Amino acid sequence: MRRWLAFLLLAALPLLAARPQRVVSQAVGTDELLLALADPGQIAALSHIGRDARFSAAAGEAQRFPALKDSDAESVLRFRPDLVLAASFTRPETLALLRRTGVRLVVLDRFDTLEDVYASLRILGRELGQEARAEALIAQCRGRVQALTDRLKGVRPVRVLTAGAYPFTAGSGTTFQDLCDHAGALNVAAEAGLKGHAPTPSEKLLTWNAEVLVISGDRPDGSDTRARLAEIPHYRVLPAFKAGRFVVLPGALMSSVSHRRIDAYEMLARALHPERFR
Repeated sequence: MRRWLAFLLLAALPLLAARPQRVVSQAVGTDELLLALADPGQIAALSHIGRDARFSAAAGEAQRFPALKDSDAESVLRFRPDLVLAASFTRPETLALLRRTGVRLVVLDRFDTLEDVYASLRILGRELGQEARAEALIAQCRGRVQALTDRLKGVRPVRVLTAGAYPFTAGSGTTFQDLCDHAGALNVAAEAGLKGHAPTPSEKLLTWNAEVLVISGDRPDGSDTRARLAEIPHYRVLPAFKAGRFVVLPGALMSSVSHRRIDAYEMLARALHPERFR
């Protein structure tokens, strides 16, 4: 028995040695994925805003780990990483500097759909030596999504528009569209032909017939965002605005590029279709 145990230990040593032991995550999205898959001892540092609940859905967990001083290459390299995780929206000069050092760098560049998230989880699972953990998380996510799909079967999609103080609206090919696709919502901006994040066509908003405005803000009730929207004429005249038909989601979930977005699916679905959750 002892010989057999020794053999198993020796066989596992190459695998353990191959696993990165000083992983640095440079972006909030990679923080959330890393926290879900890695052993705590593999994490050297997380992004500089990963502890801020306004931006990170895993801010509480992130408190247990060191944080980067900034998002630049110097801050990353200070932790002597053997693997760096970044996103394609990271500043190009930062990515160039990191590549120049020769450190192992994984840049994730697909964020729009849940299938993109699954692809990212598999990439990180291989990099971390945590393939089984990645597949288990994907299976768990698929189960939650299927349960929500079953609950919403047959509902009439509610016509929604995401609104913010900045003059941009989320159309098709965005994380907001993905959110709508899973929560029994119809994104009126996408229906009107907008793609990506595009300038809000103020003169057309009334014709879109949005029933509900989906917003986020620093305050749980969204009062800060609603106050800013009240100062913008083309939002102020919308029937949904006048009637106070808002759904407020945490900003960290609205913009999530990780599996945490499923929380937003469920929150929006509950708000739009409460009868299905009684």
